[in-house]
Amino acid sequence: MKIVRTVNELIAITDRLKQDHKTIGFVPTMGYLHEGHTTLMDKSKNYADVLIASIFVNPLQFGPDEDFERYPRNEERDQKIAEQHNVDILFLPTVEGMYPQDATIKLHVKRRTDVLCGKSRPGHFDGVATVLTKLFHLTKADFVFLGLKDAQQVAVVKGLIDDLNFPIKLIAVPTVREADGLAKSSRNVYLSERERKEATHLHQALRTGQQLIIDGEKNPVMIIEEVKKYLDRETNGKIDYVDLLSFPSLKQIDIIDQQIIIAVAVQFTKARLIDNLIISETGTVPKAIV
Repeated sequence: MKIVRTVNELIAITDRLKQDHKTIGFVPTMGYLHEGHTTLMDKSKNYADVLIASIFVNPLQFGPDEDFERYPRNEERDQKIAEQHNVDILFLPTVEGMYPQDATIKLHVKRRTDVLCGKSRPGHFDGVATVLTKLFHLTKADFVFLGLKDAQQVAVVKGLIDDLNFPIKLIAVPTVREADGLAKSSRNVYLSERERKEATHLHQALRTGQQLIIDGEKNPVMIIEEVKKYLDRETNGKIDYVDLLSFPSLKQIDIIDQQIIIAVAVQFTKARLIDNLIISETGTVPKAIV
């Protein structure tokens, strides 16, 4: 595995790879790698000749009161994990390397951002779109692999690729979970022992909503209310949102007659957890998401 820390070195490497007609898979991360990330890395080997992974805690996607400074970081550990999962090139840029000067152009995501996490994090997806635009150019990726745990991000990146005509195929990979159903997340380390047990109920609440659709319920309002009741009953966390939207367009709907996402966010003492299920109008999990 080759460690690359500068933009110019990465450009030189990816130029050579393209001259050699190699296909490139790309896994963008913010580090503190876990099984969710490594699943994306392993998936890449089915698609591309070369795997590039990046670790960059992107300041543009953190708000002023969010956890940029205390976001978990462990570069030595991450390097070992990446090498174990056959990453060919690990890109570890600095903030100064990625943003050497004040930007001349500002990217703004117009749609798919005023719901779910984007509703309470203004500007977050502008930061995501900015860093990925840069990383797509630098890596010259043919495939990008994203986890469906952050389904809103998947929807926004799909729009970014389509709108700006990036020659990249987005591969959306199902959420990786612990044995008890909790979605794997770098922020899970902040949960207390009691909160860790309660956190399993996020997935169970979503499954409750899914079962209602399987049983024939078509009213989003009814399903949202039942999911909220479940979370209120089984956790002491503060519900940030429970929502049901079309996917990937992320629009409000009056009746469930298309592919949808049921999504939740719950704030525990030191960690805000998100989870979701993307399902068809009959409650089944579709084979192709985007």
